Amino acid sequence: MKNKNIEAILKSYKEIGVINHLEGDNLPSRKSIHQILDTLREIIFPGFFETTKLESSNLAAITEKKVDEVINLLKIKIFKSVCWECKQNKEDCSKSTACQEKANKITDEFISYIPALRKELKDDATANFKGDPAAKSVSEIILTYPGFQAITVYRVANFFYKKQVPLIPRIMTEISHSETGVDIHPGANIGKNFCIDHGTGIVIGETSVIGNNVKLYQGVTIGAVSVKNKTVNAKRHPTIN
Repeated sequence: MKNKNIEAILKSYKEIGVINHLEGDNLPSRKSIHQILDTLREIIFPGFFETTKLESSNLAAITEKKVDEVINLLKIKIFKSVCWECKQNKEDCSKSTACQEKANKITDEFISYIPALRKELKDDATANFKGDPAAKSVSEIILTYPGFQAITVYRVANFFYKKQVPLIPRIMTEISHSETGVDIHPGANIGKNFCIDHGTGIVIGETSVIGNNVKLYQGVTIGAVSVKNKTVNAKRHPTIN
């Protein structure tokens, strides 16, 4: 005979919907997305986060291995996200290769974007160094600053947001939010040379527009008042130039 508590839990699965995801494909897990972000961080900032010494002689082989790991994971997780969206829209994609082709295409485009992403993040790190008199080096910014960590994850997530990948961009920024205290929606439009000083308590909403060479301090909310569902797609957050 089943434990009464187990029976009660199983009964709730039948009676309470919405928060169940049964008889469906696996969703992209937070753990897997975290793994992607960790490996990307090593690719973007070689030598900063590895546990073993990285040398020029083994750089190519190690980088290729890490990129392959990211490619394989991204294709799987994007595919799951795209298929989930199809089902939300009552579409049957099981007999089509369109979702997998979309996942492959977006993954390839992201890998091609990494060199440009590194330049953007170098400029952000330099802006943070110049903007914080307590910082001793750009290396210190990259290794320790939660604001810069949040910017890094935002720029990755924003790429996938612009490609209209469901779920994954928000998982990425919420991982960063939980680790840094900085809450940046992946849909925010943030310009070059972005600096976050301290960072705790910063909130940047989805339709926020932040221009180039902007510095934010802790406790700043670039947010919006409550809006009706019919106006949710309208711009509802401030613009900072």
